[in-house]
Amino acid sequence: MKILFFITLFTLVVFTAQANDRCAHWKKIKVLVYTKNGKGYVHENIPYAVNSIQKLSKQYGFKIDVSDNASVFTEDNLKQYSLLVFTSTNNDVFDTDVQRLAFRHFIEAGGGFVGIHSVVGTERNWAWFKMMLGGTFAWHPKFQKYKISVIDPGHPSVAGLPKVWEKEDECYFQKEMYPGIRTVMAHDLSSLEDTEKEKIATSAGVFSLLYPAVWYQQFDGGTIWITALGHDKKDYEDPIFIQHVFQGIKFVASQTKSKDHKKAYSKSKDDAVQY
Repeated sequence: MKILFFITLFTLVVFTAQANDRCAHWKKIKVLVYTKNGKGYVHENIPYAVNSIQKLSKQYGFKIDVSDNASVFTEDNLKQYSLLVFTSTNNDVFDTDVQRLAFRHFIEAGGGFVGIHSVVGTERNWAWFKMMLGGTFAWHPKFQKYKISVIDPGHPSVAGLPKVWEKEDECYFQKEMYPGIRTVMAHDLSSLEDTEKEKIATSAGVFSLLYPAVWYQQFDGGTIWITALGHDKKDYEDPIFIQHVFQGIKFVASQTKSKDHKKAYSKSKDDAVQY
């Protein structure tokens, strides 16, 4: 009887997971994966991340385009996408303010945004973009093994992940942090090597033992989800990390039912946010 019970339970869990994936309406979802970097450091993980997301698109049936050309950011072209994924972008990734305004209008219209790893170092001179991200890159200790803790276990992007995830990565610190973000996972600063203890304490600012690593927010009409994890190219072959990224994409897709471009109100990239 116990064996039968567990078989039934397992079948129910699998069926529920499959049903949830069907409820995502993946065939209606189209994603733009953007990979451009400005002047400065370029992560070698980018092609591995792209390949991983392309595999997910085939597995779940959503459409995907990949580009490193800023010319894709026009009002008309962005209308076809449900969400944008910026994976390890860095520094200035737009060529013109017209492109920046098209991006902002996409968010204002209700579009979704997923940012991975060094995305927090993107467009460091654009105040609105940094607010949308939740902050801008300041510094990170060396690549090392440390712990990341789930602090919002109910959020779908961490479903099935270890409550305390020990992995090799970079602990990113931000500045100009935006108060609207809601943290899902946090770097456990006590688990970092103590060779840079004072600099870590200074960078943590008002935080103490835990510092945001994964977060989301509803910002200026759009749904935003950021994971600062994912430095190592090997992450994009790790089933746990791939699950994490997919569930972040799925979360944003589930919140992006439709876009209304009549709600795009800004006249310039720097207009004040209408709360």
